[in-house]
Amino acid sequence: MINQVYQRRLLRRLNWEEIELLSITLFGVLLTAVTVALHTAGTVVFIRYSRRRFEVRQLKPSAFRLAEMCRVIGMTAAVLLTLHLAEVLMWAFAYYTIPGIQTPSTVEDCIYFSMVTFTSLGYGDIVISGSWRLLSGIQAMAGMLVFGWSSALLFAAMNFVAGFHKFSSGPN
Repeated sequence: MINQVYQRRLLRRLNWEEIELLSITLFGVLLTAVTVALHTAGTVVFIRYSRRRFEVRQLKPSAFRLAEMCRVIGMTAAVLLTLHLAEVLMWAFAYYTIPGIQTPSTVEDCIYFSMVTFTSLGYGDIVISGSWRLLSGIQAMAGMLVFGWSSALLFAAMNFVAGFHKFSSGPN
């Protein structure tokens, strides 16, 4: 009996709304994957650059002057903010080019909506109606993911300039 119920559920035809929700979800997953790939590429390039740039000083963290410490933290923050802006613009472009979305109709509205959604601020003054609103929830999850990642990278940079990166070597 239970087996027949599952078979009927599996064999029933999908209606248009289910197909639409599935396609929107897959599109959101694709945009999230591109967001993560962009953030990965940006952070890997920046970490490689930073290691080469500050490799000599890594052995002697006490030799860091205040200006150099500020430069490392400032560069890290600037790179992360640039990555976040690029990711927001990518999502805004998606909102602008999707034919089924009517609410954020101008480029400015799409960028604003994308920024508010990506940061999980959620003012609510611009909302997407219909099935496409699912995409904004996926964008908010992607934003939380990369903001957490950026926080970890910023914390690692602070530990580096403070000289705490040697904790893993154990007691002396």
